[in-house]
This record gives sequence, structure tokens and C-alpha cells, in this order.
Amino acid sequence: MQDKNQMTSTTFVLILLLLSLTSISFSYQVQEAFHKCLANIQTPNTYFNRNHTDFIPILASTAINLRFTTFETPKPQVIFTPLNEAHVQVAVVCAKKLRIHLRFRSGGHDYEGASYTSKMNDSFVVIDLSKMRGVNVDTTDNSVSVEAGATLGELYYRVQEKGATLGVAAGMYTSLGVGGHITGGGYGSMMRKYGLAADNAFDARIVNSKGEILDRAAMGEDVFWAIRGGGGGSYGVLVSWKLRLVPVPNVATIFYVEKTLEQDATKVLYKWQQVAPMLDEDLFLRVFIRVSNVSGSTNKTIITTYHGHFLGEVDRLMEIMNTDFPELGLQRQDCFAMSWLKWVMVISGYPSFTPPSVLLGGKPTYMNYFKRKSDFVKQVIPETELEGIWKIMLDGESSPFMIWNPYGGMMSRLPEESTPFPHRNVLFMIEYVATWLVNEKRSMNQHLYGIHKLYRYMTQFVSMWPRQAYANHRDFDVGMNDGNGSYEQASVWGRRYFKGNFERLVQIKSWFDPDNFFRHEQSIPIFSK
Repeated sequence: MQDKNQMTSTTFVLILLLLSLTSISFSYQVQEAFHKCLANIQTPNTYFNRNHTDFIPILASTAINLRFTTFETPKPQVIFTPLNEAHVQVAVVCAKKLRIHLRFRSGGHDYEGASYTSKMNDSFVVIDLSKMRGVNVDTTDNSVSVEAGATLGELYYRVQEKGATLGVAAGMYTSLGVGGHITGGGYGSMMRKYGLAADNAFDARIVNSKGEILDRAAMGEDVFWAIRGGGGGSYGVLVSWKLRLVPVPNVATIFYVEKTLEQDATKVLYKWQQVAPMLDEDLFLRVFIRVSNVSGSTNKTIITTYHGHFLGEVDRLMEIMNTDFPELGLQRQDCFAMSWLKWVMVISGYPSFTPPSVLLGGKPTYMNYFKRKSDFVKQVIPETELEGIWKIMLDGESSPFMIWNPYGGMMSRLPEESTPFPHRNVLFMIEYVATWLVNEKRSMNQHLYGIHKLYRYMTQFVSMWPRQAYANHRDFDVGMNDGNGSYEQASVWGRRYFKGNFERLVQIKSWFDPDNFFRHEQSIPIFSK
């Protein structure tokens, strides 16, 4: 019996060794084949296989969610950093010829890491667009053309070089890659006045599965509609966008006001729900809600912090707040006036003394371990129910924080089908955020339990049938495709992200990319053949 057990153990070890060697051999074949196919376009420092000393630093360079930079995270066989759209064409043609699965990364803010890792258990290659960062501002037609690898910070900086009253309606985090940001919609502090980034895009260039470069006219209006909010990585490789410039004032204002439960935080937040979506469209007033220990005490309390982003000077802001939201008690000393470029930098987390040139580095202002989820609210949550939310947050051993972002204004005037992003007729969006340090006492599972517990409790207050979610806040909890990207699986999460627009997205995908070449865990599927 002992000899038999030894033989069984030895056989098992040999099988594992053979499987390991097979995997290594297959990886080498993928790397070599792709390398040879790209030979005619390769330039120094654009091709990095797993043995290259810069492979891991490049992979981790813009991965803001450190959950997907661990040893266990599946890694690509190769990272290719094209210098121009012709390089992207060749990479797509080679990958399709060799049946290599591709992932595309422009900024690295993908919350589930789908742009640079994979849960599909197949061999894949990352096309990192970070070297395609061109920005061309045209003041004659009030437009800007920007390559997908540029960050929003670079975009804002280059636009402001051309004029202090020129801006772009896009995101609040300056390290966001332009390419992926707009494919999911792209909300920001000016969305109540000008809409989403996707609402302000009027042309794009995309590489399709045949390796062709198509602009709006060539791709057609259906595809152009789909890529402005239908999520990245489904229809092709976005290599550049053309966006409208919008007017911004010479002076913009930011303010912060904090309220605890002892300072009537519940009553003020109840009022905020009623007025924030109706305020002057120059004002974006979001709320951060967190659990905090009272100074000098072991007791916990709820702290609500109001972040006001206003396109104008302090005098007009005070008039608006004193008339429409006096309950907040805003004072002049709470307000800070600055240029629009400084305004977007402070919103993104930079100290006010930071020189704007730092934006040209394209570096994220934070990188940590986190999980995010999203919700949309259509009806005011009563005061008594807010108190129930506080109880859930205070009872938790590990409680996430929430960010409530008001809608209204331009967002409510655009129909749901104007772009794939359908979340127009809502009062506000909720972001749930759990963050942790890798070596902290609480485990990741405790933080995940906390965010899921709060999310479950909030079911009674948020949109239903479907329970909506924001595609740019990618969340694998709401469902994933398998390797085939079945329509049935995708419908579960697809209707949360896109509501009634999901069916049209699938129809467009089915004829534009019939082989489902562009796919990931939450890509738009094709109808079964």
C-alpha cells in the first residue's frame, strides 16, 4: 500500500511538472510569435516580455488598484507600448492572426483591473497606450483632439495653455486615461452644466478587428453612439477622441463644510437631497460620508463633508447658498478662489501650492487597495431612514465611506438613449468605497464584507428593476462573462449598466465585431450564431 501511495504521489508531481512545462512552452510560443509579427514596427522600449526588467514596473505603473498587482494576479505574456495608431493596427492584425487575446489600457483606473489582467484563464497581451499622449487644441472651431493615452490632467493643461477661459467637461481625477474614461460616459464637476465627457465628444478614431482605422464617418453613427458610454474594450481600440471645448470662468471656487451627527448632519443631508440636483448649474455639491472616532473618545460618529465645486466667484456662490441651501451654513472663510486649472487640480487631490506642470507627468495622485460599488437614487431618502443607514455604518467593524454626487441640470435634460449611458433621470449617484493597507490588522475580507453589507442594506433606497450601476465604476459583483461572452450572462450586468440601451449595444457589436475578438469579463456580447 505504501509503495502504491508513493507511486501515486510521484505520478501527481510528474503531471504537475509536465503541465508547468507545457504552460511555459506555450507562453514562450506566444511571446516569440507576437514578437516576430511585430518585427517591422518595433522600436526600442516598446516590447516587454515577462523576462524584461521593466515588465513589472510598467505593469504596475498606472494600476491604481493595488489588488491587481499582487503575485497571484494573472499577468500578460507581453506588454506592448505603441507609439502611434499604425502600431496599434499592426498589433491587432498580429493578435487576430495568432489568436492572441488582447487587453487595452489607457490610464489604469479600471477598478477591477480588466484592462491589464484577466479572469478568463487564457494567455493574453496588454496593449498599453501610455506613449500615445498627443493633444492638439484648435481654438478656431473650439475643439481638442487627444490621443487615448493622455491623461485628463495633460488634456486640461494643454487646453488652458491656449486660453484661461477654455475648459473640457470631463472627470475629476487628473490621472484618468482619456481613452477609457469617455467610453464609459465620463462624469465630472461640470456635468450638471455641460453633460458628460461622452456628451461632448463629436469624433473619434478607432481600430477595428480588421486592423482598419475608422473615424466617425467611416465607423457610422451606430458605432459612434456605442463607444460613447458603452464601455471600453468591446468594439475596437480607441486611439483618439475629438472633444468640444467649453467656456470656463477666470475664477472658480471650492469650499468644504463638515457636519457631524451632533451638528444636525441628518437634517442637512435630508435637505441636500432635495436641493442639490436643483441648484444653479455652475455648482456641483457632492457629499463624503464616513465613520470617524470623536476626538479624545472611543465613540464613533458619522461625519458628512460637503465638497462644493463652483464655476464663479465667491460673492455669487454665497448668494446662491444663502438663498437655496442656508441649512449648510456656508461661510466666506470656507471658500477658496482660484483659476480653473488649479480648481481641477485641487478637486483631484493636489495641494493648492502644487505647480500645474506636474500634470504633464500623468502620474496618479493615489494608489491603494480598494473595492468600489455604485448606485443611483431617484427618490429622497427620509430622515428616519438616514438614521438607519448611520446605524448600519456605525455597527460595522469595518465600514466603507460613501460619496453622493448630485445630478440634475444638463444631465436630466438629455434623453436616456442619447448615449449608452442611461442614468439621466436620477437625483444622485452613490459611490461606495472600501480601502485598506496590505499589512493592516483587518483583512481584505473584512473590508469586502463591510462594503457588501452596506450595499445590501441600501437596496431599499436605490433604483430597482434594474438596480443601476455605472460602467466606469466596473464591478464584477454584478456579473461577468465567461470566455465566450454569452448574451444570457451579460444581460445580468448589462441592463444594470445600460438599461434599455443594452439590446442596441449587442446588436451593434454583433455586426461590427462578429467574431467577438474584443472581449473581457464585462464586454458587450454578440448574439449567438
